Amino acid sequence: MADTTAAAPAPAASDSKTCPSCGATLTWRARRCRLCYTWLGGEPVPRRAARQALIATDFIAAETQNRRNTTLLIVIVLTLGAAVGWLIGLTVETAATGLAPPFASPAGVFGGGLFLSIGLISVLVTLLSGRRAILGLTGAVTVAAEQEPVLHNVAEEMAIAAGLPVPELAVIESPALNAFATGMRSDRAAIAVTLGLLEALSRDELQGVVAHEMSHIRNLDTRYATAVAILVGLIALFADFGIRLLRVAPPRSSSSRKSGGGAALFIVIGVVCLVLAPLFARMVQFAVSRQREFLADATSVRLTRNPAGLISALEKLHASPIELVAANRAVQHMFIVNPLRDFDEWSSGLVATHPPVERRIERLRNLGGSGEVPAGPRKDEVNL
Repeated sequence: MADTTAAAPAPAASDSKTCPSCGATLTWRARRCRLCYTWLGGEPVPRRAARQALIATDFIAAETQNRRNTTLLIVIVLTLGAAVGWLIGLTVETAATGLAPPFASPAGVFGGGLFLSIGLISVLVTLLSGRRAILGLTGAVTVAAEQEPVLHNVAEEMAIAAGLPVPELAVIESPALNAFATGMRSDRAAIAVTLGLLEALSRDELQGVVAHEMSHIRNLDTRYATAVAILVGLIALFADFGIRLLRVAPPRSSSSRKSGGGAALFIVIGVVCLVLAPLFARMVQFAVSRQREFLADATSVRLTRNPAGLISALEKLHASPIELVAANRAVQHMFIVNPLRDFDEWSSGLVATHPPVERRIERLRNLGGSGEVPAGPRKDEVNL
């Protein structure tokens, strides 16, 4: 007898389910929560999923992961830059001789070594003078406690909560709503806020923003962001220099047709790589910037014990239509929200400097499962 029992219909693509840990709304296909990384695919829990869940709920694990990613990505950017220098040397030598050079060509080794030398020196100089340079670039002016008492009071509270010295405080004369932190060391850091932000936010909201920027200082994000920005800029500069150099390279010497064909192919590949290298480096920079914004949001709640303040502040910053004229693409990733509204509108997730504000707010609302903030260790219990 034929089985007439109808099979259960598959869930519609539009159906959703709720994470049992944080309450986030997910698609029915999701096997892992995108907010708290809770594994939803049944047992056994993959080791990677368990580690991501720990990082999402344990601040110490997240900070450890943050520092590990910093080291890894700086190595990646340095390696990419050295590869660009090596490729320039090999491509120019190929254009000049008409022969594909060996892998360990002196010209390639010289190009890679030159980038590493210039890159490390530039980063070192920036580490010593980056704070003043960034403040000057954005037009931020240092303010004393008598000029902005509320800002100083909030900064002192958050510095005590983070176990850090009170940073230098500055104000940008702009009606836009934004803020950023800079500085290579915690004892030589600075936080700058716009005048519009001071006027538009309540004290709790201002506390959330200052705590967010203090978190960047505490997590060494400002050091990483400045150093990588210099390296990414050098990669673009070297790549552009290599392409221009090929235009004026001397004609290649006579060689066989086979060698000449191989050399031409090598030059074409080299030019394509030189064009793509800066784009790849910039995408790496933006990807880490987005993850660090999530971490700073979570650490801010840990410092203030008041997620509502930062949530409300982010909503006001996101709703403000005013663009910060003093900002530019070189420093846009340093602000709490992207100050260039036109970039934020057309950018895709791959090249965005910040995560979507809606998703940041959703994560904050679900932090710790139901809005509860996990208790964190004291400063003297953590090896920063």
